[in-house]
Amino acid sequence: MSATAAITLYPGRERPVHQRHPWVFSGAIANVRGRPANGDVVDVYDTHQTWLARGTWSSASQIRVRLFTWNEAEHLTGDLLHQRLTQALAGRAALPLLQDNPMTACRLVYAESDNLPGLIVDRYGEYLVVQLLTQGMAVRARQVVDVLAEVARPRGIYERSDAEVRQKEGLPAAVGLLWGEEPDQRILFQTHQAHFTMSWSDGQKTGFYLDQSENRQRVAAYCHDQTVLDCFCYSGGFTIYAAQAGARHITAVDTSAMMLEVLQMHLALNKLDTPVEPVEADVFKLLRQYRQEGRVFDVVILDPPKFAHNQQQIERATRGYKDINMNAMHLIPPGGILVTYSCSGLISPDLFQKVLFGAALDAGRAVQILERLSQAPDHPVRLSFPESEYLKGFICRVW
Repeated sequence: MSATAAITLYPGRERPVHQRHPWVFSGAIANVRGRPANGDVVDVYDTHQTWLARGTWSSASQIRVRLFTWNEAEHLTGDLLHQRLTQALAGRAALPLLQDNPMTACRLVYAESDNLPGLIVDRYGEYLVVQLLTQGMAVRARQVVDVLAEVARPRGIYERSDAEVRQKEGLPAAVGLLWGEEPDQRILFQTHQAHFTMSWSDGQKTGFYLDQSENRQRVAAYCHDQTVLDCFCYSGGFTIYAAQAGARHITAVDTSAMMLEVLQMHLALNKLDTPVEPVEADVFKLLRQYRQEGRVFDVVILDPPKFAHNQQQIERATRGYKDINMNAMHLIPPGGILVTYSCSGLISPDLFQKVLFGAALDAGRAVQILERLSQAPDHPVRLSFPESEYLKGFICRVW
C-alpha cells in the first residue's frame, strides 16, 4: 500500500527515527502533507525532505505514527504482513522454551518487538487470542486473521481488544470470534508441567499471564516445604507451581472471587493436595492486617497489576510498591524469601530497586537480591524499543 500522506519532522526530532524507534509523537511533527485517515500509510521525512521511514497514522493518539519500515522500497502490503507474521511464529518455534518443554501456550507476536506495531497474538492450545490495539492494525484485521489462519492453523481466533491503549487510539473495545470455531468449554493449555484453563469471556490481558511462565519455575525452586503467601494470585499461576514444588501451605490472595474459583479448578486439574487457603481481599489492607496479627510466611510473592499507566502516576505507583513491599518484609522471618515484581513499563529496574531499598530501610530489614527476573523469551525485548521491556522482578532474601 502506497503512502497517502507525508509528514515532516521538526529539526532535531529525527534522531529516534534514525535509531529505529518505532514511535513518532505528535510533538515531533512540523507539518502534514495530505489528509491521512486513521490507519493510512504515511511517509516520514526530516526537515531537509530526506525520506526516513514509513508507518501508519493515528489522529487521536499522542503516538501519531507507528513505524513499520525504514526501507523505502518496502511497502505495507499483505505480503509484508505475511512475511513478518511468519517470521514471528518461526522465531517462537525455535525457542528452547518451546522445544524442551511441554508448552502449549505462548506469545506468538509481541507488537513492536516483532515489527508489527499494535498486534498481540497469544496461543492457548489449539486457539489464538489476538489484540488489535492501534488504528493501523484495526484496519488490517482481516488481513492479519487470514494470515494467522493459514500459518498457525488454529481451530479458532478470538479478539480481546479491550486494553486501555485502544481508547488512546480513539478505538472502541472489540471482543468476539474473528475466525473458526468457539470452544465448548474453557480452553485447556500447559506451561511446563502445569495445566491451566482460560476463557475468552473473562480474565485479564488475553486470558492468562504468559510473561511469567519461566519465572514461576524459578520462584517454585524456593518453595519446597515452605509456607507461601501468593499475593495478587489471579488464577493461580505461582500457586500451582509452588504446590508442585512441594510447598507446605499456600495462602493465595486476590480481589476476584471468580479467579479464586478458577484457582481451585486448577488445583484439581493438576491433582494437587497441598493445603491452599484462598483469600478474597485487598492485598494492601491484608498485608497490614497480617502484620498486626504477627503472621509469618517463609516465602511472599508480590505480582501486582500495573500501578503506573502514565507519567503522572509514577510517584503514586512508587508509593504503592514501597507500601506492599515494606509490609511484606515484616511478614518474612530472617532468611526468608521475598519475590516481588513490577509490570509498569514506566518504572525502570533501577527505580524499582530503589523503591525496594526504601522499603527495606523503613522495615528495618537487610535484603539481598538473589535473582533478577524479566519477561519470558516469547516476549522479546527489541533493542531499539526499550519500552518493550516492562516486567522486572527480584527474588530476595530478607534478614
